[in-house]
Amino acid sequence: MPRPVIIDCDPGLDDALALLLALGSPAEVEVLAVTVVAGNAPLALTEINARKVLALGGRPDIRVHAGCARPLVRTPVLAADVHGKTGLDGYDLPEPGAPLAKAHGVDAIIELLCARPAGTVTLCPIGPLTNVAMAMVKAPEIVPRIREIVLMGGAIGLGNTTPSAEFNVFVDPQAADVVFRAGAPLVLCPLELTHQALVTPARLAGIRALGTAVSAAVTGLLEFYNVYHRTEHGRAGGPLHDPCVIAYLLQPELFEGRDCHVEVEIQSELTIGRTVIDWHGRGRPDRGPKPANAKVLSKLDTDGFFALLTERLARLPL
Repeated sequence: MPRPVIIDCDPGLDDALALLLALGSPAEVEVLAVTVVAGNAPLALTEINARKVLALGGRPDIRVHAGCARPLVRTPVLAADVHGKTGLDGYDLPEPGAPLAKAHGVDAIIELLCARPAGTVTLCPIGPLTNVAMAMVKAPEIVPRIREIVLMGGAIGLGNTTPSAEFNVFVDPQAADVVFRAGAPLVLCPLELTHQALVTPARLAGIRALGTAVSAAVTGLLEFYNVYHRTEHGRAGGPLHDPCVIAYLLQPELFEGRDCHVEVEIQSELTIGRTVIDWHGRGRPDRGPKPANAKVLSKLDTDGFFALLTERLARLPL
């Protein structure tokens, strides 16, 4: 039976690839709904972008719920410099194939977790954690019903938005703090992992060679995405952060990591949004280590990852 998932996202170019990877894998994952949040782009764009990607993938029937338009406490931070003004610059995607679902994204998360048997639904947050945190605060009874939360966010070392913080956690550190303290099983895909999944020219050529409408769209989006990463960071291509979450559900053998205690800095303006990952289990000299609360992934079989992504994109639309 496929694993039921809720994908909480802020599309975003790499979010689009994560959604398409899930759509191309119906034997392994059942996308119950997509909830969207402000992050890479404002909410008014992320809800449209999610519906466009679902239309491209041939699944406009999947519900899209608009969630929170701003972080819990802080001023909104966007990423137009990376993803463009629309959040999905680089290719004219098809118009949405269905209207936005009426229920708020937070309420949709609560409703779906309560409607399904406890321990069966996996949450896949690949944007700021505002929606997930709000659902936990509004209905704490959902936490023990969650099978697992597999999320993209944080860093073991340096950030990509500040010297200390990765974008998704920096945008709403208070929400991330709620999620990491909640007690649900967590799997974390940090920057050290996702920066291994670079869209090199050869890998992009492999996607282009599929010769489908989906591959043409993906190629256009990734070419735009690569320009920023090559010019601003000197990389061979852009890192596919968010698809790592879906790939882990599909083929966990591609990944390596270890169980760690993770906390989020929410007080210091200098390091706010930093994920403090106790990689070596040191804790503090006066207290000792705290129990692990997350599996932190650090190594990726990159060739296996891109083989999986390309093969699943070739299936779309189903």
